Amino acid sequence: MKKSSIATAAAAAVLVAASLGIAQAPKKSAVAKKAVYSTPDQAKFVDSTNSPGVSMAVLRGDPDKGPHATFTKFAPGFDAGMHTHTADVWIVGIKGAYVYKDEAGEKRVRPGDYLRVPGGHKHQSGGDKTEGALFYEEASGKFDSIPVK
Repeated sequence: MKKSSIATAAAAAVLVAASLGIAQAPKKSAVAKKAVYSTPDQAKFVDSTNSPGVSMAVLRGDPDKGPHATFTKFAPGFDAGMHTHTADVWIVGIKGAYVYKDEAGEKRVRPGDYLRVPGGHKHQSGGDKTEGALFYEEASGKFDSIPVK
């Protein structure tokens, strides 16, 4: 009897200690619940080394590695040519016009307009010739631009 009482007490002590440790550990989900606020005026834009005329301010994630969100600028007249992306891309116009062309024709994504480009979809994109484009962009994977000939 004595051995089982000692074993029970030891097990209870381990459970209590473990539960205290868990209760005191920082919660990972607390970081995810923090509000994030940014404006394009406050964002730090970095010029693209691969595409002159493009600059991005990363809001979430890493465009070189996976899912991400950015404020992106196209200089006036920038033309990315016909290309595809591996990941789906979502765009909301903020200023100027994001000029989008595919087999269905041209669309000008202006402030407040929304565009979804599915991964693998052939299209051309660029900035308005006079105003360029400033837009919010989100992608389900890393950013790539695969030229189509």
